[in-house]
Amino acid sequence: MSETATSAPVKTLTAKDFATDQEVRWCPGCGDYSILAQVQKIMPTLGIPKENIVIISGIGCSSRFPYYMNTYGMHSIHGRATAVASGLKAARPELSVWIVTGDGDGLSIGGNHTIHLLRRNFDVNILLFNNQIYGLTKGQYSPTSEENKVTKSTPFGSIDHPFNPLALAMGADASFIARTMDRDPKHLQAMLLRSQAHKGSSFLEIYQNCNIFNDGAFEVFTEKSNKQEEGLYLEQGKPLVFGASQNKGIKLDGFKPVIVEVGAGKASLDDLWIHDEKDFYKAQILIRMFDDPRLAGHLPRPFGVFFETDRPCYEDGMAMQIDEIIAKKGKGDLDKLLRGNETWTIS
Repeated sequence: MSETATSAPVKTLTAKDFATDQEVRWCPGCGDYSILAQVQKIMPTLGIPKENIVIISGIGCSSRFPYYMNTYGMHSIHGRATAVASGLKAARPELSVWIVTGDGDGLSIGGNHTIHLLRRNFDVNILLFNNQIYGLTKGQYSPTSEENKVTKSTPFGSIDHPFNPLALAMGADASFIARTMDRDPKHLQAMLLRSQAHKGSSFLEIYQNCNIFNDGAFEVFTEKSNKQEEGLYLEQGKPLVFGASQNKGIKLDGFKPVIVEVGAGKASLDDLWIHDEKDFYKAQILIRMFDDPRLAGHLPRPFGVFFETDRPCYEDGMAMQIDEIIAKKGKGDLDKLLRGNETWTIS
């Protein structure tokens, strides 16, 4: 009599399966708690085994993230999470690699590594927590702090011009660029899922409140009384509308975005700017819309996916190159490679 082998049922994972037994050590009220909760909620929906997920961070408050995720992870060196993640993805391309960094870690000491990862287009997900301040080192101004920001290191106000993180990513040819915020859980979850689904380097800026050193920096976009008037939520193929009654819209006057009233006897939805995530040129206008001094009037801050394009990933190109060389020349000789072709005989 033959017996039919039965495999053990596959366990359905939940958010709790991605939580560790470590005490979460962020300040009470920190926006990082919300981001952690949303990441843990979406992880079971990805269908990826926990052992194939890796969280890599640099240094900063956000960089404690790997301790609280029940996956593989590494708390690496200041600004170098992107470099560590690049090496891991090159060696183990099958892994789902997530980089958690902050505006100081990823744009100051780590800025060079960030732009080169983006141009190489490794298939990894960058979550950049932007609180416009250095939180871990107790409240100095950061690369994204606004001009005239008074902090411990700029007691008379910062004279630096701040980075626009998405403009930096666009300039580095990132293949996926998006923005969300800690206090909008549903939108944050949607953007995390879009980031993960993208094949290539995804760059997701997350507005994150530091309630100790920069409390309320993004309150105008998160409070119910202001949210609909100050935020512009981008949806593919839909007109750019906003306002509590969805009665305002954005249209282009040449290359300049302007606000128009929408309704009977006014502008129609057909008159408005229709969002296209594939439009490279319009994406740059959207990204710069809130910080371009040439644009008159009070324009809303966009949230959502600004730009997405298909581009070959570095790790795929590297694997293809290795296969082609082996097919032509066979396996290489490491000693010969190290010796090189340029040798001298000393008599």
